[in-house]
Amino acid sequence: SLLLVLFLLSPQGSVGWSCPPRCVCASNLLSCSQANLSAVPAPLPRFTAVLDLSHNNVTRLRADWAPARLPHLHALLLSHNGLAFVSTEAFTNVPRLRHLDLSSNRLRTLDENLFSDLGELEVLLLYNNEITTVDRTAFENLGQLRKLYLGQNRIARFPLELLREGTRLPQLALLDLSANRLRAVPASELQALPAWLRDRLYLHNNPLACDCPLFQLLARGHRRHLSAVVDFQDELRCVMPGTPTPIRILALAGRQPLNCSEAQEAVLEAHLGDNVMLGCDSRWQGVRSRHWVTPGGERVLGDGGNDSAVLLANGSLQLRALRPEDAGTYTCWVAGPLLNETLYVELLVHNFTLHGPHDTLNTAYTTLVGCILSVVLVLIYLYLTPCRCCCCRGTEKPPAPRDDSINSSVLSTTPNHAAGTGDPGASRVTSGAGTGQNGRFKGGGTPTMPPRQGPKVQRKVSDPDSVSSVFSDTPIVV
Repeated sequence: SLLLVLFLLSPQGSVGWSCPPRCVCASNLLSCSQANLSAVPAPLPRFTAVLDLSHNNVTRLRADWAPARLPHLHALLLSHNGLAFVSTEAFTNVPRLRHLDLSSNRLRTLDENLFSDLGELEVLLLYNNEITTVDRTAFENLGQLRKLYLGQNRIARFPLELLREGTRLPQLALLDLSANRLRAVPASELQALPAWLRDRLYLHNNPLACDCPLFQLLARGHRRHLSAVVDFQDELRCVMPGTPTPIRILALAGRQPLNCSEAQEAVLEAHLGDNVMLGCDSRWQGVRSRHWVTPGGERVLGDGGNDSAVLLANGSLQLRALRPEDAGTYTCWVAGPLLNETLYVELLVHNFTLHGPHDTLNTAYTTLVGCILSVVLVLIYLYLTPCRCCCCRGTEKPPAPRDDSINSSVLSTTPNHAAGTGDPGASRVTSGAGTGQNGRFKGGGTPTMPPRQGPKVQRKVSDPDSVSSVFSDTPIVV
């Protein structure tokens, strides 16, 4: 009786169990590969965990291929079948599937919500098909998907919705888009992805157009030793305008006509008083621990280290109110699940008087003051310098009385009149007079008085140290 009970409880002793024709059954594994099948054999044992149907002629996967629920099935292999149609309800009865291989078939489109019933799926192989269109909802509800292979298809548009914000496929760690028809990729958005995803983002063997953002993206990946770049650097090629032969993307540095500059990895610029965030962009997922070391050798742990440097929960280092001594190279030490990694971030702190927004204000203020001073000097020269040109002599007004002369009584440092009431011209003695600039006579001499011809031509001669000397030869200090 005991042997009978054990037989009935064993998988082979289950009621109604039998291995499908042309299949090999080993415990909960069913191998029906290369059996020349045109449809999925039925019925399938309920305890089936692995079902291999590869290398057959199953061209259509309908909703009824598994009429009964298969709660233990976690691997389904359907490669090399010429499969051209998959029903959107084909996976309703296999909700525990974790590995699905649909590679090397004839699939052309991935329809809406095609895999939405596979909430536990981890690996999806779709390479070597004829896929041209990927519906934006084809991978909905795949919260556990870690590896997605879409290589060797005909995809011309990058499915950015698979990566944006990490909400659609939060666990995705590998995305293979190699050997497709991609001509452009959003390099700036891909650079913002975490390094552990960029490490497994394969873009080789695509007819990408050459540009500097693409070069910068891959050059940084090469410097970080990302496997998707290092392992396939010869296959990462792009098409230059007017050049039929693709060239290596990493060879674009300094090459005409693009002349792309070398990429700098983790260089951050800031100004005094700013608050900045230094990211620890590790290649490892599931990091156990990490810490930072400042340029001064101070170790910043989870408790913050000091008032200006704080280690955040995501591994980033926050620096508050930057000072000149905060500049330098910061080091992030990461303890990964397999290996450790060391990252370096160079911080450049600029003085705001040289590189800050106040520079514009200071420059504008200096320019305005210079303009005002220039206008003042021009006005002084035009309106306060005496006219000594010949055309002005005939139109001058008669001089004021001798005792009211502002030139001699106010501004002159030397008395303008000799003692007595005689002729002013006769009271002066000309000795050693020499002609100076603008028709003036230098100190030590006075001009010779012209003969009088009437009251209208009578002029009072100013001393050489009077108004003309003050406003013409003396430097003006503002």
